[in-house]
Amino acid sequence: MKVAIVGYPNVGKSSLVNRLTGSREAVVHERPGVTRDRKELQTEWNGRSLTLIDTGGVDLDDREGLATQIQAQARAAIAQADAAVLVVDARAGLRPGDHEIAELLRGAPLPVIVAANKVDVVTDMPLAAEFHRLGLGEPVPVSAAQGLGTGDLLDRIVELAPDARDSDPQDGEAVRLAVIGRPNVGKSSLVNRFLGAERVIVSPEAGTTRDAIDLPMTFEGRELVLIDTAGLRRQAKVDESLEYYTALRSRRAAERAEVALVVCDARDGVTSQDLRIGELAMRSGCATALVLNKWDMADHVDLDHERARAHKKLRLRPRVLTASAKTGRHVERLLVETLALADRRRGRVPTPQLNRFLSDAVATRQPPAGTGGHRLKLLFMVQTAASPPRFSIQVNSRAKVTRDYAYYLENRLRERYRLEGIPVIIDFVERSERRSTRRPGVAA
Repeated sequence: MKVAIVGYPNVGKSSLVNRLTGSREAVVHERPGVTRDRKELQTEWNGRSLTLIDTGGVDLDDREGLATQIQAQARAAIAQADAAVLVVDARAGLRPGDHEIAELLRGAPLPVIVAANKVDVVTDMPLAAEFHRLGLGEPVPVSAAQGLGTGDLLDRIVELAPDARDSDPQDGEAVRLAVIGRPNVGKSSLVNRFLGAERVIVSPEAGTTRDAIDLPMTFEGRELVLIDTAGLRRQAKVDESLEYYTALRSRRAAERAEVALVVCDARDGVTSQDLRIGELAMRSGCATALVLNKWDMADHVDLDHERARAHKKLRLRPRVLTASAKTGRHVERLLVETLALADRRRGRVPTPQLNRFLSDAVATRQPPAGTGGHRLKLLFMVQTAASPPRFSIQVNSRAKVTRDYAYYLENRLRERYRLEGIPVIIDFVERSERRSTRRPGVAA
């Protein structure tokens, strides 16, 4: 069952969503207008699965460009919902904006509950009575800050649509794709192009996206979940709490994704900040590719140079792709690459193939000789885990494994099995070591 949470700016919608879901996923800040896109969050009440759609504050009198996009996102949430909760500020009292949103909801074919928020003490509960005038039934006094009345609100939500079928839970095999990058490089435009719809707000204003938003889609018969994120600035510029929390959510998005597309502005080439974001994604365990977006406007960029620079600076050697969210050029290719990266991250290499690889690598470059002329011997190789891939190489002496030779094997492994941009872990295990006491070796 999907429930749209709507209301005037700064009435506490996101705080209420966080309270109802028992999370901190929705960005909360005292500044009005923090939430802009619609964000879906899951919760359960009395054995019933609910999807709460958090929306931006709706001021129907505001005709400014960004405000109209927020209004469109709220309308889209109402259109796809089974029920709606109109959140009002009980302390501020009934306002003209509340009447306008109530009128919008009365025209929608779905049940509506009025939640009178900011009733933080029992003695304030009579404040909710004023909202009978909206003509949407008995208001429910609640406090997002204290939790007062939230159980009653959830009871009412479940009662409104008892026959609505719960949507199936998200397929565990869906590929989770995080779209990350600096502010204003076209991340949201790219996500909208993937989805074929204006699903997230796009604006020339940097920092328009403030949340990490999960968006399910299907491509070539495969399920994906796109995670659109806020832009990541240099740490020195993240000096206010709102910037801090949006950046934190972007980092968490990378941590729960399998694949990350680091979106860059092709006109700038691959910048130092792009490289730092790529490192962040790969340290989080993501299979990663860099995307030079706005390629239609990059007349003088040397692609070979940008690729060579990325491979020199980033140890995992991710692919550097070009695309244009504006024209659609190569956008589909990005999704093809995403699925390929996910498959290689999840994949396993048969042991016989790995030992042939090991033999070829040794024949091409002999292992280093230790003190006394005793040379490192590579005896056996096997893959021990996937997602991300982890390998174990049995050696005669772990002390003889040099960092340089470990990097050589890692790079050859990437070349042989197309593991560019995929985190790889290689453990070097002495022959005498028991399996249960293996020490971690060189990790990518």
